[in-house]
Amino acid sequence: MKADWIEIKRGDMMPQYAGIYATMNPAGDIVISRVTHEMLGRPVAFLILYDKANNRIGLKPAGLSTRNAYPTRVSNKAGAKMVRGHRLTREHRIDLPHTIQFVGAEIDEDGILILDIRTAKQSRRADNHRANREKPEGCI
Repeated sequence: MKADWIEIKRGDMMPQYAGIYATMNPAGDIVISRVTHEMLGRPVAFLILYDKANNRIGLKPAGLSTRNAYPTRVSNKAGAKMVRGHRLTREHRIDLPHTIQFVGAEIDEDGILILDIRTAKQSRRADNHRANREKPEGCI
């Protein structure tokens, strides 16, 4: 049987930034990577949607003039974007003890970024934060 090799391109993007990446902190700030923002068409704002029955958040790209649109803000120098979702956490009583990462995040056929809170896990950055580390035995 003849092999059917496919060459994998090497680009200017590091592998860890190649997929969809989104986090949410206890204050409700949702951060998406630059690549995720580009996959969504580089919107200047999002409509924040909430599916209470399935405990999922949706970010739908929108224009700034769209009613109820939340503007994107620069999150870091790598190009990540942030959407402030404080009202979402307050109105729907989403209580997060730490920053979570949406590991199964996906973009549906309507172009909505789906963030499932049920499958989210504590972000690696939160894992490594000194306040979240276990103290060695004998320490107070």
